[in-house]
Amino acid sequence: MRGIVLFLAYVLGLIIMAAAYGADETGIPVPTPSPAVEDAAFTAFLGDFRSQALAAGITAETYDAATRTISRNQRVFDHNLNQPEFTRPIWDYIDNAVSAERISNGRALAVGDADILTRIHDRYHVPPEILVSIWGNESDYGRGMGRYNMFEALATLSYDGPRTDYARPQLIAALKMMQRENYPADTMTSSWAGAFGQTQFVPTTFLGEAVDGDGDGKIDLWTSPGDALASTAHVIAGAGWVDGKPWGYEVALPPSFAYEDADLDIAKSVAAWRKLGVKTIAGTELPAADQTASIYLPAGAQGPAFLVFPNFKVVLRYNNAASYALAVCLLGDQIKGAPAVVAAWPRQLLPLNRDERLTLQTSLLALGFDIGKADGLIGAKSRAAVRGWQKAHALPADGYATQDVLARIAMEAHSQVADR
Repeated sequence: MRGIVLFLAYVLGLIIMAAAYGADETGIPVPTPSPAVEDAAFTAFLGDFRSQALAAGITAETYDAATRTISRNQRVFDHNLNQPEFTRPIWDYIDNAVSAERISNGRALAVGDADILTRIHDRYHVPPEILVSIWGNESDYGRGMGRYNMFEALATLSYDGPRTDYARPQLIAALKMMQRENYPADTMTSSWAGAFGQTQFVPTTFLGEAVDGDGDGKIDLWTSPGDALASTAHVIAGAGWVDGKPWGYEVALPPSFAYEDADLDIAKSVAAWRKLGVKTIAGTELPAADQTASIYLPAGAQGPAFLVFPNFKVVLRYNNAASYALAVCLLGDQIKGAPAVVAAWPRQLLPLNRDERLTLQTSLLALGFDIGKADGLIGAKSRAAVRGWQKAHALPADGYATQDVLARIAMEAHSQVADR
């Protein structure tokens, strides 16, 4: 036990050192520049970027009006370099996203905005409850759209850091938005990452997908729910939503279920899942369907299971996080009057924090698994590696990393290193 404690302490020490000082491409800690130096460099960046904006068709008047009063935003800068720790369990996320208040408010808005939602459905064939749910999940129905100056936020992200490749095209697109739509610069507010409006578009998506949904001849995603909902429907329809088809539903898995088949990248016919013993959560046979489906286990083998169809993956194209897509679909169901999730969430399980996720990945690498880069983000490769380790140890191969799984993998990795 003392050996593994020392092993974990060593890994944690490297993480803490890198977090405190930063590191160059060699991994050697380097000091962080002072704010004054950063501010001067930011001002120079704005001057240099002006020529790029003008070359992209932005007028000098537009650029100067958008950037005249902005400065490097330290809060955005800090968010950019130090993402908040995502250790919130999926059940806590769903509890908030599909709260009684959000369901009630969503139902009221679905009734109050029924006329415009019907018109949007007739045009784009996206169900009203899905649009209202996205509205609720993105901004709590317009209550949390973000209060940052969009140009200040995107210029800060464009200046330096890990998101310059994302932010610079978004900054150009935001300038084009202002120029095309004649928005006053000081009214263009956003989140720290540049997402804006009732349904949190980014500027490039606005330019390609935003539409006038309320018929007033303007597009305003901040103040017009009609514009925001129609624009969102345009995106969802373009991503392939099939009207009249389900996103999915909760299912019950048999004791003999091969959990390595539970993956969003593995699709089978409903008949094939039925043959494997999958049933509805009520215990009845799966209804016939002409689409393939996947099994999604948001909390691993100990939590609820869902059979999800292509429409679920369409929601993923709006926001590529399975937990988000599930929240949207579940809230949409309950806005429509469907029941809540039946199976219990494994609330006794503690999620891994970033240091623990790094230890898990480092340990998997030591055991010879290909997880790509140890970055503290549990992606497809890390889940596949956990699944492979679980299968080798005759455990349910759900790819879900619990504290127990971490401890066992880290102990095994330490033993192998010690034996070399």
